[in-house]
Amino acid sequence: MGAGHAHKLYRHGHSPVHGLPPHCKIAATFAFVVVVVSTPREAMWAFGLYAVLLAVVAAAARVPAGFLLRRLLIEVPFVAFAVLMPFVAEGEQVQVLGLSLSVSGLWGAWNVLAKGTLGVAASVLLASTTELRALLLGLQRLKLPPLLVQIASFMIRYGDVIIGELRRMSIARRSRGFEARGVRHWGVLAKTAGALFIRSYERGERVYLAMVSRGYTGSMPVIDDVTASRAQWAYAAVLPVTALAVCLMGWTL
Repeated sequence: MGAGHAHKLYRHGHSPVHGLPPHCKIAATFAFVVVVVSTPREAMWAFGLYAVLLAVVAAAARVPAGFLLRRLLIEVPFVAFAVLMPFVAEGEQVQVLGLSLSVSGLWGAWNVLAKGTLGVAASVLLASTTELRALLLGLQRLKLPPLLVQIASFMIRYGDVIIGELRRMSIARRSRGFEARGVRHWGVLAKTAGALFIRSYERGERVYLAMVSRGYTGSMPVIDDVTASRAQWAYAAVLPVTALAVCLMGWTL
């Protein structure tokens, strides 16, 4: 795989979490999310402990709370959905501040908010401590289908190129006096989307032919492989194993 691409979620650092191999962090994050999702929603205290565990990881990774909280704004659509659930769900009703809310809807909203927030926070911590190129290497190390890894790699590499092309097309429209102000301009925007698709497709064909001419046979060469020691696996397993213990307590209490 070629040179990495910096992304806005990544925060450069030299913490113990940054130093872990990417496949260890991916596996630990996935296991943690599975444990969180498996926890009964009635065990509210368990979700509080999960939040404390993530706070400890963030402190070990030297990721500021403000940085993490700003990135959590990505879950705003899910929050809006959860807020509506008590109003639209059926079943037993309860009065809260003069509003008639569904009990099952309240539990459903709590379930979505608690598990969704913890899952997003864990993913943000993973992205904050792992470069995109390292994430792709980690996925490859975990034996994910090579085709999916390559698609993700090309998407990351050429996403900025396509966005740049769209920006240049927008500048060209504005330089000719065009401003999208209503439904009557949707046709122009649709033609822009079509032109962008054609240009992206043609660029992809040229890139593919260039790769084939340089010996591409369906798999990208791995320049540097990443291995993990038992100690590193054990260090990464602390988060999901501790979360699993909390989950088991939530089911037994």
